[in-house]
Amino acid sequence: MDPPVLQLSPARPSAEETGRLLAGRHHDPHSVLGAHPVRGGVVVRVLRPGAERVLLETEVGTLALAAGADGLFTGLLPSGWEPRYRLTVGYRDHDRVEHDGYRFAPTVGELDLHLIREGRHEQLWQALGSHPRTVDGVAGTAFAVWAPNAEGVRLVGDFNYWDGTGFPMRSLGAGGVWELFVPGLGEGTRYKYEIATRDGRLLQKADPLARRTEAPPATASVVHASHYTWGDARWLARRGEVSYLNAAMSVYELHPGSWRPGLSYRQLAVELPAYLRELNFTHVEFLPVMEHPFGGSWGYQVSGFYAPTARLGTPDDFKFLIDALHQAGIGVIVDWVPAHFPKDDFALARFDGAPLYEPADPRRAEHPDWGTLEFDYGRTEVRNFLVANAVYWCEEFHIDGLRVDAVASMLYLDYSRQDGQWTPNQYGGRENLDAVAFLQEMNATVYRRCPGVVTIAEESTAWDGVTRPTDSPGRDGAGGLGFGLKWNMGWMHDSLRYFSREPVHRQYHHHELTFSMVYAYSEHYVLPISHDEVVHGKGALVAKMPGDWWQQRANHRAYLGFMWSHPGKQLLFMGQEFAQGAEWDHEQGPQWWLLDDDWPAAADHRGVQRLVGELNRIYQDYPPLWQLDSDPAGFRWLDADAARDNVYSYLRRDTAGRALASVSNLCPEVRTGYRIGLPAGGWWHPVLDTDEPRFGGAGAGRREPYLAEEVPWQGQPFSVGLTLPALSTLWLCPQGPELPVIPARGLDAAETDPLRREPLDAEAGDLARPSTRRDHVPAAVETG
Repeated sequence: MDPPVLQLSPARPSAEETGRLLAGRHHDPHSVLGAHPVRGGVVVRVLRPGAERVLLETEVGTLALAAGADGLFTGLLPSGWEPRYRLTVGYRDHDRVEHDGYRFAPTVGELDLHLIREGRHEQLWQALGSHPRTVDGVAGTAFAVWAPNAEGVRLVGDFNYWDGTGFPMRSLGAGGVWELFVPGLGEGTRYKYEIATRDGRLLQKADPLARRTEAPPATASVVHASHYTWGDARWLARRGEVSYLNAAMSVYELHPGSWRPGLSYRQLAVELPAYLRELNFTHVEFLPVMEHPFGGSWGYQVSGFYAPTARLGTPDDFKFLIDALHQAGIGVIVDWVPAHFPKDDFALARFDGAPLYEPADPRRAEHPDWGTLEFDYGRTEVRNFLVANAVYWCEEFHIDGLRVDAVASMLYLDYSRQDGQWTPNQYGGRENLDAVAFLQEMNATVYRRCPGVVTIAEESTAWDGVTRPTDSPGRDGAGGLGFGLKWNMGWMHDSLRYFSREPVHRQYHHHELTFSMVYAYSEHYVLPISHDEVVHGKGALVAKMPGDWWQQRANHRAYLGFMWSHPGKQLLFMGQEFAQGAEWDHEQGPQWWLLDDDWPAAADHRGVQRLVGELNRIYQDYPPLWQLDSDPAGFRWLDADAARDNVYSYLRRDTAGRALASVSNLCPEVRTGYRIGLPAGGWWHPVLDTDEPRFGGAGAGRREPYLAEEVPWQGQPFSVGLTLPALSTLWLCPQGPELPVIPARGLDAAETDPLRREPLDAEAGDLARPSTRRDHVPAAVETG
């Protein structure tokens, strides 16, 4: 016997209201759909286009709603009826039992809406996006999206055959947030928002706050809830106690998709920590891991700012990788790109049919270099979206540092623009004051919320105060941008230009290596040999060097020795640690086969790789090389003017006054009896010589200690005559109780650095212990 059919409600919506509902242009579908008291009873309306029948499963029995031709099913229940029910929706070939999402209150609270309107919601991802949750005992997923220019928003996905007619969302007021709770939907659901624009179009857009996406080229968002249990509590606690300015930091930069092509996040968690420990790096820096549609952008054109790329696994898989690195004593930095975003139709561009995340003025919206759009930093909600995104990666993924890409393009309104292609700020200047305010807010918020995290600017101009605190005014009275560190692009360009010259010409360009010390303490610097320097025809690092293969490698080694002893933190891009000769290819990755036993020059490449491991080891063991990176007291030239000799010599000191001498002979001749001044007498040991045979050098230097003579030289009370191998860098350190010479040691030796030296935790859940094999390259992990 069929259930009784409820009588039609006398409060049936008007044809105009029904039309807006069916067209996806109704701002408040919950006022029409669901259960509502009316004169004469309680009206129930359910919109299910394509359904043949809709039954109400109530406490008093099953009742049928009357069907309309437009897919709107309706009926009138008696007054006082409790609106708790389930639906059985009957289609031609199947029935579906579900709860009615239109009987639930909004899942976004008033405080959230207030903070969003104010642009102060520092955990925005907890309010917007998709969130599996239980409401009034019913499991489902809450969806919320900011689209203030939309006439209507509907939810589409694999659960409704990408037809959103039956899933309109409601507007929550003037703030522009749209919301819907859908019972029965859970993790793994693929979805988008269908946005009705004011000019009559329907757009399908991925969720800007999606925490998981489909793997490209698919573009849907995916409902996600994290179930990961972290094991890095000790790392985070100790990180917050140490100032990165006064700690060792040597960074290995890599592209996670091509370091070992084919490895997932979890497979990288086995291979990468072991390799980084083998080479003694303190940090790893990932090119952007956020979702991006075009792999050839290397992640620098982001479409999913809150989702790690699905190419390598799930968000929890990425957390597994970070956890493994932390438990191996490795800090994690990720590149972050708030400067621009791609124009792909499914993503942020003209998100609700009008400029939203980008400025309305095309002269400010269009990025002339990359064919992308810039963010509207003057809009509070957009600034909030980005500030919260920076916090998100630090809080949810335990990231230790954010390297902010293309800061210069954000700071200047005329960046890469000709006259007439840009508009000045309100004072007639070229500075983007909104971008300045955004960067200051981002840095201040991250440092306040995330102890121990460092932000790093890639800023290529002489902007004053990039690493000055936001509350510390400079010469112009304005506060700094608030970054912790800045890439030293001037040092990078000058030093690479110098080393690319034939040695016979270097004496005429001696200042290219000394000029960096003129401004070395104007900011807190990182010395970057990044991916940007080994692509687009620039050649690999070793290929930039002049001479034959032996001289190229010698220059390469000498350069690294000079770099590691120069004030500033260190950064080296993958492949350069073993002197690969080809540019980086994002599809092939590093040329690991150069280290194979059957490669003719394998020993040469292994030698450079061994040198990098030794540079990092000595660097961390000797505080003079890093403790006063930002203090002029930590550096003193011995001779900055030996241009005819192509020799650079200087001292590095720590807070206790202990010294290390660095001498680089950048001519292709061995120099004997070359005198340098030293601050103390006694025996001085060559703790590093880049010409050693184990590094691939000729072994022309002296391995025995030098006895400093009481002969004043170069402003120092003592001096010594050195043997300087051709194209080499030599480090000398006094032997004594104040700073002993520490021999090479294995991975399991006693370790002391408060960040770098955290041993692996053998009781850390199911994290795989990184391999301790001594091979030149990690072995691939089989998938299955």
